[in-house]
Amino acid sequence: MSKGRGEAAAGAPGLLLRYLQEQNRPYSAQDVFGNLQREHGLGKAAVVKALDQLAQQGRIKEKAYGKQKIYFADQDQFDAVSDADLQALDAKIADLTSKVQSVQQSCRHMEAELKELTSALTTPEMQRQLQELQEECGGYERRLENIRAATNHVTPEEKEQVYQDRQKYCKEWRKRKRMATELCDAILEGYPKSKKQFFEEVGIETDEDYNAKLPDP
Repeated sequence: MSKGRGEAAAGAPGLLLRYLQEQNRPYSAQDVFGNLQREHGLGKAAVVKALDQLAQQGRIKEKAYGKQKIYFADQDQFDAVSDADLQALDAKIADLTSKVQSVQQSCRHMEAELKELTSALTTPEMQRQLQELQEECGGYERRLENIRAATNHVTPEEKEQVYQDRQKYCKEWRKRKRMATELCDAILEGYPKSKKQFFEEVGIETDEDYNAKLPDP
């Protein structure tokens, strides 16, 4: 056992007696060890030995529950409490509990507000973003002015005429393609060579040769 651990074990009875009197509630040896070990460096064996010693001396009380023992301060050393005093303590506990709940609720609200403020943009970031948006908006405004100032606008009538011409030419395209296909098929019925050789000899160029695709109607 180290010197420090030995000194802690020697002073364990007095330390544990004060602890049980101050807390005035029942504890197992494991509870006491867990509560005081980190701060005072007490070993589990030293805690058990000191509690048993205090109980044998009658300075604390112990009760056994199966294999486990519970230790607590001797209640004879405390002044008797009347029913009126107990009621006053209960009222005080209820009042303090209400205050604790109110403070906890305020803390939750403040934590939520802090989280919102932490995730929000800082003033320099907001100024920088505002400047970027103003510049972007200015660009759109200049573009809009250029469009409005242009003199080559297409009128609705001209637009409608373009659509009508497109439909007309696509219709004629389909018609002539169908006629040419039917004519070629008729010739190929008596042609001794392949369709490709026929097109090469005659010099026929197809839409597919130029990746030309007939628009959907």
